[in-house]
Amino acid sequence: MAAPRARRINVPLRHVSAVCGMLLLALLGNVTYIQAFDAGRLKENPRNQRPLLARFDRPRGEILLRDGTVLATATAAGREGGDRFRHRRVYPQGPLYAPVTGHLSRYGATGLERAEDTVLAGTDPRVRVRSIVGGTAAAASVELTVEARAQRAAYEGLRATGRPGAAVAIDPGTGAILAMASFPSYDPNLYTTFDVEALDRADARLQADPAMPLLNRAIQQNYPPGSVFKVVTGAAALASGDYEPAQRVSAPAAFLLPGTSVHLRNVRGSSCGDGDPPLAYAFKASCNTPFAKIGVALGQDTLREQAEAFGFNDGDLAVPMPVAESVYPSGMDPAQTAMSALGQFDDRATPLMLAMISAAVANGGSLMRPHLVRQVRLDDGTVIHETEPEEYRHALRPGDALRLAVMMAEVTRPGGTGTAAAIPGVEVAAKTGTAENAAGRRDHAVFTGFAPAGSPRVAVGVVVEGGGFGGRVAAPVAKAIMRAVLR
Repeated sequence: MAAPRARRINVPLRHVSAVCGMLLLALLGNVTYIQAFDAGRLKENPRNQRPLLARFDRPRGEILLRDGTVLATATAAGREGGDRFRHRRVYPQGPLYAPVTGHLSRYGATGLERAEDTVLAGTDPRVRVRSIVGGTAAAASVELTVEARAQRAAYEGLRATGRPGAAVAIDPGTGAILAMASFPSYDPNLYTTFDVEALDRADARLQADPAMPLLNRAIQQNYPPGSVFKVVTGAAALASGDYEPAQRVSAPAAFLLPGTSVHLRNVRGSSCGDGDPPLAYAFKASCNTPFAKIGVALGQDTLREQAEAFGFNDGDLAVPMPVAESVYPSGMDPAQTAMSALGQFDDRATPLMLAMISAAVANGGSLMRPHLVRQVRLDDGTVIHETEPEEYRHALRPGDALRLAVMMAEVTRPGGTGTAAAIPGVEVAAKTGTAENAAGRRDHAVFTGFAPAGSPRVAVGVVVEGGGFGGRVAAPVAKAIMRAVLR
């Protein structure tokens, strides 16, 4: 009788054992999920203090220029750090490079501090392997492509206008970003304090500032490109085979936009040459009516295809910070297409894109991928990453690029709209723009160009918000940058 009774007693035990087994499996499964798939979310949770403390537990890698200028470094936190924070971030160059470096604070990181966080913090696998082999806890330093003279020229040029704006300079042959300035800027050292109240006050003040100093206008803001977009329209016209620089085009003083009662006019309502000028002259004088008519003749699809060849409508570009999308719209009627051919309607471009347009023309139609990081290296000098030049887009045929470059070079000669960008002894190719702003606000001053036109070394894009004529306000900023690079 004992065996049947034992079996009856063991039935509940078996049930309990089965339930416990399932609970154990569920627990192990949940632990595996958290460690393998959910670790990133938990790491980024603001209530998780471990990653925050780890960021300041050891020296972070430096951000520096090729000439050794230090843009971001680590120093002992001192008394302010207390028992929790051992190291503090310092930005010796202050506002000049803030749009590039961003900042690291106890609340998070921006700019390159965020984009290159793993190598700077030493958590990147390439860095960790070297640390394990060497037996040390190390972080890597990031060397940039930016040139000090070009960056200062860009920042000081923008500041001299007294208006918000941005400027970018690129090496057309490699895609290396030589300058990335945004004005107004801010002092990133304000964010390195461990005093929570002081940090909150500084952040609240900067966030509330209507001039938006925390905004990197060079890559985080897009603008109507205005007549600078005529470079894109001109490229599409040449690529179609229906137009040549010497070919005469219809350029009336006023053009009735298709399907509307609105007449488009040239600047100040003037005529364009004799009303039937060569395409190159219409480009040099930045006439509106001929390019609007060309845009209608080519159609929005052709213009969009050409714009996308320059990088418009790509929302995935990073330098390595993510770049706001430059937009060429779709679903337009003929009147809207005419305006888009002039860089108006819903066209939008970042200052970086403006520089990329010229860089593509300067490099024979091949647009190189823009980048800020030259190399990543350890303290012992070991290079663990070096950026190799890479083609980003094939924007136009070499022959078309050459013809377009010749047209752009005329813009800075007497009679052109970009004479303020002319450099004695250097042939400068350019296109100016005056981009319509919101109703009741001054137009933006826009510029793109490269130099020397025959053997390009620098391509520039500039926007000055509410600056008015690009040839008068943005062109001198671009000139200063190009001269700094060519020195």
